[in-house]
Amino acid sequence: MKTYRYPFFPGPTSVSENVLHVGLTNFGSADVEPEFLDLYKKCVIDLQKILNTKSDVVIMTGEGMLVLWSGLKSCLEPGDKVLAISTGIFGTGIGEMAKSIGCEVKTIEFPYDCSFEDHFLIEKTIAEFKPKMITAVHCETPSGILNDLTILGKLKKMYKVPLFYVDAVASVGAVHINADKHNIDLCLGGSQKALSVPANSCFMSVSDKAWSIIEEVGYQGYDALLPFKDVKTTGFFPYTPSWVNIAQLYQSTQNIFVEGFENVVKRHENCSKNVIKKLKEAGIKLFPRDEKYSSPTVTAAYIPDGFTWEEYDKMMREKGIVFGGNYGELEGKVFRIGHMGTQTNFEELCLF
Repeated sequence: MKTYRYPFFPGPTSVSENVLHVGLTNFGSADVEPEFLDLYKKCVIDLQKILNTKSDVVIMTGEGMLVLWSGLKSCLEPGDKVLAISTGIFGTGIGEMAKSIGCEVKTIEFPYDCSFEDHFLIEKTIAEFKPKMITAVHCETPSGILNDLTILGKLKKMYKVPLFYVDAVASVGAVHINADKHNIDLCLGGSQKALSVPANSCFMSVSDKAWSIIEEVGYQGYDALLPFKDVKTTGFFPYTPSWVNIAQLYQSTQNIFVEGFENVVKRHENCSKNVIKKLKEAGIKLFPRDEKYSSPTVTAAYIPDGFTWEEYDKMMREKGIVFGGNYGELEGKVFRIGHMGTQTNFEELCLF
């Protein structure tokens, strides 16, 4: 496998050295050793701090898509109404996932190059549609947009929408997330982005309201949330948990607190500004219509004139630099620079 001197792919990110080292430990059986449950509980507390929530946090073995499906299937039944707010591929995709469960889904699609702009349209739709769940993505990695969740949280509370579901996979650990302040019932994260852990664990906060709905729905499956409700008390997990995965995730959260979360946030903000500055100097056009929409974790830009994505990607790789391509309607037009977690060291590079 070829590795690159400057990996700036928008996830999975390069793994922190001490997180890699944790993976070399030959752990015992998580089913029978009490030390595992103690570690799980400590990791939950760390994630609560990072998500700014007093709600329970569930940690699962698997890549981030596991919690996306888990949150939907554990809370929704055929015929339930879901309002998907989208500024990109993943926001729309969550709505499609809910449709596959048999839900009645209404999607409000905003342009991919900005955040939620028409607050009146959102409010009007909530009032008329009366959804059981609102879904949104905090950071849309294909378009490099960071969405402000404030208005959705306020409308969720104002119209007494039972559930607010947020995909924060590409922002958690790098950006301020205020799950409780924004009335988020299910705030979803993954290990492989800003936390710089292998793609082996995922997690979500679960509000008391969400737990009550989860119990009513009673979904049974490998990705079900219900069996995790009492694991911190009983120690009985629905499947054998991976000790090494939890240990690596815990090491990552500890890395954040050693550096100081405010310092971590500032590091990502400064890196984002530096990347945008370098793009401008190189004459490369930023994809978001305004810098204020740009995520501190990933920057999307138009492929330079005169290049196909394949040509530009090849040229960058020859310099030891790897960026990310794109999907859907952005494929072949827009590329992505992942500067999250370990990948915020742009200062000394002349990349373009």
